[in-house]
Amino acid sequence: MTDGAFDPASLSQRWARPSNPRPIVIFGAGSIVGDAHLPAYRKAGFPVAGLFDPDHAKARKLADTWGIAAYRSAEEAASVKDAIFDLATPPAHHVGVLGKLPDGAVALIQKPMGGDLTEATEILQTCRAKNLKAAVNFQLRFAPMMLALKDAIAKGWLGDIVDFDAWLALATPWQLWEFLQTAPRVEIAMHSIHYLDLIRQVLGDPRGIHAKTLGHPNHKVAQTRTSAILDYGDTVRCALSINHDHKFGRRHQACEFRICGTEGAAYLKLGLNLDYPRGEPDILEIHPKGGSDWITVPLQGEWFPDAFVGRMANVQRYASGEDAELVSSVEDAWNTMALVEAGYQSSAAPATPLAARP
Repeated sequence: MTDGAFDPASLSQRWARPSNPRPIVIFGAGSIVGDAHLPAYRKAGFPVAGLFDPDHAKARKLADTWGIAAYRSAEEAASVKDAIFDLATPPAHHVGVLGKLPDGAVALIQKPMGGDLTEATEILQTCRAKNLKAAVNFQLRFAPMMLALKDAIAKGWLGDIVDFDAWLALATPWQLWEFLQTAPRVEIAMHSIHYLDLIRQVLGDPRGIHAKTLGHPNHKVAQTRTSAILDYGDTVRCALSINHDHKFGRRHQACEFRICGTEGAAYLKLGLNLDYPRGEPDILEIHPKGGSDWITVPLQGEWFPDAFVGRMANVQRYASGEDAELVSSVEDAWNTMALVEAGYQSSAAPATPLAARP
């Protein structure tokens, strides 16, 4: 293959839209709803019936901004007929909301799938008992750059993937999420979970993980720095270096993936995280099989809000029978939570000690 044979415009970056979208009911009125969910659904033309939050004043303010209903109770919100229920709730509240939904309902659950693997299992069992068609909002899978990357891999333009590096050195505004200030698990469970989930989709499930996750002496957030190695045997190397405390100006900050195959490679910049929530443009460059240089892929959107469009489009289409697969279903998402749990267990375990000098 030559440079000329690689057509970046041919890469798929958009999930097909549902032909007859159902009304969406949102549980939660936090920043992510106003920054991503509602802008995405308006952009896609998905109907939003309303939202509920225990803080009714906050819910009313956000609802009025977007011209939707603010429900007085979770029961009222759950009674909307034929709705897609969008849970933008803290992980500890997922099970309670799911329990109020009608049997057989369709739901999209904000990540993580509970605070730990025990809660993830309870969520899975609740969804099974109530026959819920439920997925977890691992929306990074649906970002235009990631859809294009996976299409390029499927077309063989990188060969077999043998290296996956995630490198972050940035300043994340954790203060935007009040509940994270006292949460016992933060970095892997709330942030790097996106990358672990995407890696699972690209490389499959690893044999295990070596990880160390820790906080920083300048604040009290439980963890904001992580180093991890995923074990895929003796051919594939996969490593993550994550530092959310690089607060020394933009110049040497980074948020990027480098993915190498046997015959090509890809570079991605995840611009959203570099100036969250405003963000910078995403970047995808590919050095294709047989090529002599890097080629920039023109992207048709950004992680926020476009990934939320694709994520909801798949849920809607699965509900109507237009999609055969529910991506990141609770059954599959449980495996991502198992990887997260293994990361925390690895971090808590002692490292291999050095031999004593004789």
